[in-house]
Amino acid sequence: MLHINDMTYRIEGRPILDGATVAIPTGHKVGLVGRNGTGKTTLLRLIIGEIAADDGSITMARNAKIGHVAQEAPGGDDSLLAWVLAADTERSALLVEAETATDPTRISDIQIRLNDIDAHAAPARAATILSGLGFDAEAQARSCREFSGGWRMRVALAAVLFLEPEVLLLDEPTNYLDLEGTLWLESYLKAYPHTVLMVSHDRDLLNRAVGSIVHLERGKLTLYTGGYDDFEETRREKQRLELKLKKKQDDSRKHMEAFILRFKAKASKAAQAQSRIKALARMQPIADQIDDKVSPFIFPGPKKELASPLIRIEGAVAGYDPHKPILRNLNLRIDHDDRIALLGQNGNGKSTFAKLVGGKLPPLSGGVYGVNKIDVGYFAQHQLDELDPLETPYAYMVKMMPDGSESQRRAKLGAYGFGVEKAQTKCGNLSGGEKARLLLLLTAFHGPHLIILDEPTNHLDIDSREALVRALNEYDGAVILISHDRHLVDAAADRLWIVKNGTVQAYDGDMDSYRTELLAERGGRPMRGGKLSAAEKVNRAEDRRLAAERRAEVAPLRKAMQAAEAAATKLTMLLAKIDADLADPDLYSDAAKAKRLTFERGQLAKKLETAEEAWLVATDTYERARASADA
Repeated sequence: MLHINDMTYRIEGRPILDGATVAIPTGHKVGLVGRNGTGKTTLLRLIIGEIAADDGSITMARNAKIGHVAQEAPGGDDSLLAWVLAADTERSALLVEAETATDPTRISDIQIRLNDIDAHAAPARAATILSGLGFDAEAQARSCREFSGGWRMRVALAAVLFLEPEVLLLDEPTNYLDLEGTLWLESYLKAYPHTVLMVSHDRDLLNRAVGSIVHLERGKLTLYTGGYDDFEETRREKQRLELKLKKKQDDSRKHMEAFILRFKAKASKAAQAQSRIKALARMQPIADQIDDKVSPFIFPGPKKELASPLIRIEGAVAGYDPHKPILRNLNLRIDHDDRIALLGQNGNGKSTFAKLVGGKLPPLSGGVYGVNKIDVGYFAQHQLDELDPLETPYAYMVKMMPDGSESQRRAKLGAYGFGVEKAQTKCGNLSGGEKARLLLLLTAFHGPHLIILDEPTNHLDIDSREALVRALNEYDGAVILISHDRHLVDAAADRLWIVKNGTVQAYDGDMDSYRTELLAERGGRPMRGGKLSAAEKVNRAEDRRLAAERRAEVAPLRKAMQAAEAAATKLTMLLAKIDADLADPDLYSDAAKAKRLTFERGQLAKKLETAEEAWLVATDTYERARASADA
């Protein structure tokens, strides 16, 4: 058992854990969830022993091995397979000693121990794990230094899985995986024979690979039975009950206070008043439910709709070297309302295809028609590092809205969760989730016809991912999505395209059939219960239908909001132009013109005030409709 008992830990006096207690039974697989910044990674570091708690204790089975993914990616000339095998230091030492031992008793002891730890089957087991994480036999024989940082982190994950520690700690293990690697990891963890504590924001992984959820909120740990959906339902019901109890308690408290105030001075009622004073003192207040609202993502639709297809690809070949094309025989079309998810393991060409349809990569041959006529918003994880660390979100808004007023710029930022303080925070000091939010705002700012999202969720918590799903379902343009988050793919994509064998083709199956095919290819097998039931498939289809209906309901309100914003922006620009004219000293040589412009400015200022008020009303109406549709 892993037992965290009355744990307290502070950073600069701020409590991260405040008397936190939880007991995880041996062999249980548990997901650790909570909003970004609540202290999930800190808790893992406390368990590992990297940092010490201010108070409390952590206990577990005696001699239990703790495994976690090293923060430093492997390098050097060792092959991937050799590096993973070397992680088992006992096996490596015994094999070396077996080559030189001469004492018969010691030789016998070594061989018995090697047999006990199944040492001779270790290479096959390590190769299976590496294969599951996306390394074929050829890649396993290559040296670690030949791979990029993300691929090396997969090798580090393979090493800790190979060791099979009694307590396995994982911190966002899917961040370095593609969808295919995530599906394999889910199957592997379900069959894992020991205790697992995993921080993850992948809703499907938390529904399928774990049997319990530990929720970290306001410094406390609460254990819930079941996957993430069960946890969310149980927690919401608990909140509803607590709110009812709180209302009942508040009413009772008000009644007592009124009685005390009225009768405490009367001798005949003094005893009763004193009794109520004591009861009031004993009454433990039920805490208010502080469920932090997640700021929405808002993707404005294109100002001018274009006829389908937006993009037509005929016989195209894509790549960076004419002699070594990555994709061939591309014959596809993208319509104005498509929601397309690209499947295929990393390295097969998903990002290359995204660059091709995004106009960032010309075809080596063949035709890609329509790209030059449309506006494309492109989001990729590497762009987070390209944000200027010395710039602020507000400075980016100045660039995006050169003619906008300060209030308009701050309204845009505020809608995405950047309040006054965060708007002036340098990008270098923003969290990963905040950088992702800013980049998504910039990506969709001008209302593109097509949005391409390449792994948009790595730094987003579960609630923010749900907000992204809603935004994509409400967006009027086309979407191409590359993501390891199956919930996002299931909830936001209507079509699946597979990037495989040097081309891109429509995939006729669903995510469940793709999962089955993939595990068969990688030497894994779907775990019992891994398939979606018929009811689950119907529910997901119903979710998509309802999402389409919500899009239709709020679309007129969204367009009204956008029209009101456009009107306010136009008036702001006209006002700025008149202000520039009035600032010119030569203007006043023509008194009549100066008088006319001054009068026009006054009229425009009144119109702008009315327009901004209309914009605020339209925005409020739209957001209320969204909230009602999501309820």
